[in-house]
Amino acid sequence: MKIPKRLLPLVEEGIIDEVLNQLMSGKEATVYRVRCGDEIRCAKVYKEANKRSFKKASQYTEGRKSRSSRRARAMEKGSKYGKSQQEQAWQNAEVDALYTLAEHDVRVPQPYGCFDGVLLMELITDEEGDVAPRLNDVVMPAEQAIEDHALMMIYIMRMLCAGIVHGDLSEFNVLVDAYGPVIIDLPQAVDASANNNAKAMLLRDVNNITSYYAEFAPTLALTKFAEEMWALYEAGELTNTTKLTGQFAEDTQNADVETVLAEIQAAFEQEQDRLAYLKEAAEQE
Repeated sequence: MKIPKRLLPLVEEGIIDEVLNQLMSGKEATVYRVRCGDEIRCAKVYKEANKRSFKKASQYTEGRKSRSSRRARAMEKGSKYGKSQQEQAWQNAEVDALYTLAEHDVRVPQPYGCFDGVLLMELITDEEGDVAPRLNDVVMPAEQAIEDHALMMIYIMRMLCAGIVHGDLSEFNVLVDAYGPVIIDLPQAVDASANNNAKAMLLRDVNNITSYYAEFAPTLALTKFAEEMWALYEAGELTNTTKLTGQFAEDTQNADVETVLAEIQAAFEQEQDRLAYLKEAAEQE
């Protein structure tokens, strides 16, 4: 295929040997299958900020800190330099999250570096070597749904232990290979301790995943893993080896109205994004 403009520098520098085909185009990036030496990888080309349809990005970047005070000031002022640094920070957030989560035994694609807005990473494949399907395309018996849901709850818990909330997790951001689910798409990853929206986003992430698996194992809809995780996290009692029960007693005396409203708004925005994704996918067929 014709080499996309954004990938041409990587081909000229020998980082990529061949662009094989486009895998998908989403609200924040276009992903290509590429050959690097003897390995087949994927190249995620981030869209420019003015072409990205990711809503309310500021909610996700709240609490992110720049190591450079000059860069931080420029980002706050919104200067041209600041905007370029903000865009670079958005892209680097995914790379940083991938490395961090791999260290915490969360299954994510292995990153190979980010080059001028292009993230090179492992291509997740099925048993035949084809690109692994998204979770939303997978049908499974109840027993498998319960097993994979439990594994996803462990991954989300380990993410929280690493101080990260995915922020946009759903059946569209999980691939399934022969070994189970793999979490993808992390440029909007949230700092759990510094972002005021972290709790609402964690609840939404867990509820999205649970709702999908509950289509095959309805009893999962009764679980309260998100509430249990967050309560343990706030108490400083959550670890990578915590045994979750999925049970949580709600405190009805002090309702957190702000969190409830944030959950409702986040769920609405998630549904809008889901509908936009389905529409875009249908148009590409």
